[in-house]
Amino acid sequence: MSKAEKTREFIIEKAAPVFNMKGYAGTSMSDLTEATGLTKGAIYGNFENKDAVALAVYDYNYGLTNSAAEAAVSQHTSCIGKLHAMAEFYTDYFKTVVTRGGCPVLNTAVEADDSHPELKARAASSIRNWIAVIERIIEKGIRNGEIKPDANASEFAIAFVAMIEGGIMMSKVTSDRKMLDTCAQVTKEWIDTKLRI
Repeated sequence: MSKAEKTREFIIEKAAPVFNMKGYAGTSMSDLTEATGLTKGAIYGNFENKDAVALAVYDYNYGLTNSAAEAAVSQHTSCIGKLHAMAEFYTDYFKTVVTRGGCPVLNTAVEADDSHPELKARAASSIRNWIAVIERIIEKGIRNGEIKPDANASEFAIAFVAMIEGGIMMSKVTSDRKMLDTCAQVTKEWIDTKLRI
């Protein structure tokens, strides 16, 4: 890795919690210089503008959560086990998410809805990717006889994501962890009653 690549990576890592906690609009260049210990010129020497930093940071923050979720799910061989693990992952990971300022997808989706089209597109892509992963697990479960053949993978995946993201949002804003735990528990009950044969 070149010196320039290391510097860029350093900026992203240091800026990641700042953007996730303060949001795009709330993060100033002085916040970034304070977090990195670099000058404004040094940051702009590695990124075209604040937008470029924000997009790189979103990819980094999303990547951290997504990689951890994939690792948790991959420990299971059954499709039902994978779906349960995905629901449980977010309850287990909640403390880490809060420490980093919340779910990067949710934070970005709310803030960038109308104000930042590129960030909105990144968040939308992340949500579609999550839904697609769940759909593929359900479809595989149908093929291997583990999940009911009439299960609607698309509808279930959308409801799954809405329930977990909603639980994260409610727990974070109220500081009441039980809300996410309840959403995850209901999601697991759905898995067992609506999908499992």
